[in-house]
Amino acid sequence: MSNYYVTTSIPYVNGDPHIGFAMELLYGDVLARAARARGDSVIYCTGTDEHGTKVAQKAESLGKTPKEFADEVSAKFRTLGDLLDVEPDRFIRTTDKGHVQRAQLIWKALAKDIYKGKYVGWYDVRQEEFVPEAQADPERMKPDHPQAYQKLEEENYFFRLSSYTDKVLKAIEDDTLQIVPRTKRNEIIALLKDGLSDISISRPAEKLDWGIPVPADKTQVMYVWFEALMNYITVLGYPEHDDFKNFWPANTQIVGKDIIRFHAAIWPAMLMSLGLGLPKQLYVHGFVNVGGQKMSKSLGNVIAPAEIIKKYGVDAFRYYFLRHVPSYDDGDFTWEQFETAYNNELANELGNAVQRIAAMVLKYQGGMVGNIPGAEHDMGAYDEAITVCRFDRALDHVWDQVRGVNQFIDQEKPWEIAKLKDEDHLREVLAQAVSDLLEIAELLAPFLPGTAAKIERIFKDGLVHPQKSTLFPKLETEPAES
Repeated sequence: MSNYYVTTSIPYVNGDPHIGFAMELLYGDVLARAARARGDSVIYCTGTDEHGTKVAQKAESLGKTPKEFADEVSAKFRTLGDLLDVEPDRFIRTTDKGHVQRAQLIWKALAKDIYKGKYVGWYDVRQEEFVPEAQADPERMKPDHPQAYQKLEEENYFFRLSSYTDKVLKAIEDDTLQIVPRTKRNEIIALLKDGLSDISISRPAEKLDWGIPVPADKTQVMYVWFEALMNYITVLGYPEHDDFKNFWPANTQIVGKDIIRFHAAIWPAMLMSLGLGLPKQLYVHGFVNVGGQKMSKSLGNVIAPAEIIKKYGVDAFRYYFLRHVPSYDDGDFTWEQFETAYNNELANELGNAVQRIAAMVLKYQGGMVGNIPGAEHDMGAYDEAITVCRFDRALDHVWDQVRGVNQFIDQEKPWEIAKLKDEDHLREVLAQAVSDLLEIAELLAPFLPGTAAKIERIFKDGLVHPQKSTLFPKLETEPAES
């Protein structure tokens, strides 16, 4: 048995959960479930990032303390996990006492690479990010821009990121830290070849007191992004806990493409400074658009995960976003696309296969399947797809088998065999079909756990246990206008 540690990024609590983070939770859940199925000991961690300017400002606008506001929004992210049938082992909040204490220990352990200096430049409050002049948007430098940068001149602590450029570059180039997809690996390599600059890692407490105090200097608080990255080891009990000793380095860390620099440049440098191993894999996913447009409140196209799940069920949600959003690219959602996938694939192909095979075993054999043969398919490609976070391809392989069992039934025609009263052959054909469905259920378990469990229940113990309804009742589509 091996240890397996997987993390998502921890979303900022200045807004409600959205589809993009729901998808990230699903990715982590698939990896965790697949590892548990292999017999690994698993820690799957997610959580919330709760310090910084945006949280303080949002709380003030609502007449609440930052902690009160963070408590409310963090609870929504916990609820999202429940809604998605996601099973994290840990949920960390950066306001947790343990995180605060351990973050200060990490700061002290990084001391040889920390120095005090003056920061003069731009600060993006929206992203809680110091913006180098070369990367700044000229329009947002203008003071009348609705999302204008702040011009800062303040004394902060800095981290010697520049001294780790070559080491981080080598680790990525030799795949000590494997970044998937390769396009994102190439993107960060190009950034590293340009060289990294030292980064500001604190803010004056007089400007922002909603943060973790810098050890031995109450005039400064840790910069939210620097401190938030530490959660991946504080949640394991860095530096003394057995979980940290046994589960770090992480097997896979999952992040969105907008925060790759923090996780593929800054985080590895911090770990090197601490003398710790790097994560084995960094999976960088894309965004979800709605009808080809970025989700935006101003466009009125923001869709809450609960809205989809309430209408179609959690496994339909999981299926669409795991298969029909490309694992290595941006994806798109429309209600029409979702309903097409639901009807054609979940209802017609999978649901129909389960229903018709169960019905034939009941009709022709009194509900007794007989001797079920073992699985015969080579699932190496499926396993490899999960390993490299190609969730869409893994489900493609499963759906090849779903279509295969339907083709098998259509070719063998059990209803014709029944007319010929060839009971042995009929039993053999239906037993093979049930075997195929049970293998499909096993492969679906990390992706559609509820559906997999239902299929297994229907055919458990070699008997058919009928369900009151089909797995995915077909949706009634509105007739086209003439």
